[in-house]
Amino acid sequence: MNTKIAASLLSADMLHLGDELERVKRAGIDWLHYDVMDGGFVPNITFGMPILKEIAKKTDLFLDVHLMIMNPRPYIHEFAISGANLITFHLESPISQNPFLTIKMIKEHHCQVGAALKPGTPAKCLLPFLDDLDVILVMTVEPGFSGQSYIHDMTPKIKEIRNMIQGRNIKIEVDGGIDNFTAIEAINAGADILVSGSYLFNQADMRKAVESIKKHTEK
Repeated sequence: MNTKIAASLLSADMLHLGDELERVKRAGIDWLHYDVMDGGFVPNITFGMPILKEIAKKTDLFLDVHLMIMNPRPYIHEFAISGANLITFHLESPISQNPFLTIKMIKEHHCQVGAALKPGTPAKCLLPFLDDLDVILVMTVEPGFSGQSYIHDMTPKIKEIRNMIQGRNIKIEVDGGIDNFTAIEAINAGADILVSGSYLFNQADMRKAVESIKKHTEK
């Protein structure tokens, strides 16, 4: 199993972001996870397009953009041209009344498409969109802040989504509270991509932290 690890920049040292990007690359991280929050959909405000554009100039890692915003569609073009490889939006976004249109717009900008679910959103909400998605993002914490603990009640949801996919080429991404222990639980449930923030960035040796996850999850 080729498990990918995505480092969540929400936990990086923003005053030394260039150094953090180098540390992430040396550690063997596969993706960079870029959380965009607007202070409306979630109670926090984070990054926008200009920072992503600068990050894209400094790294060749896959850029995984997670839009936790009220209305994702007006921003798809700017995030795409700023370097996003994958754009994930939330099915719960109140202005995403037509997710098919959001999916279409992302594809038109030649990005992979992801759909995210908060912990309280049932997996069955994904059913109409399964043929159009590249990634399903399962939030294993309430979105908005880093450093939260993994919600173990989400593990059956990961399993349910794995069963729903039924051979489609869709990757399951898990975000929230991932460390070398919860990673095993998520992978065994069917996750392909693990987003980790605090656990990785708080380590003196990030490479060892990455290896401590991968040695337990690659089969």
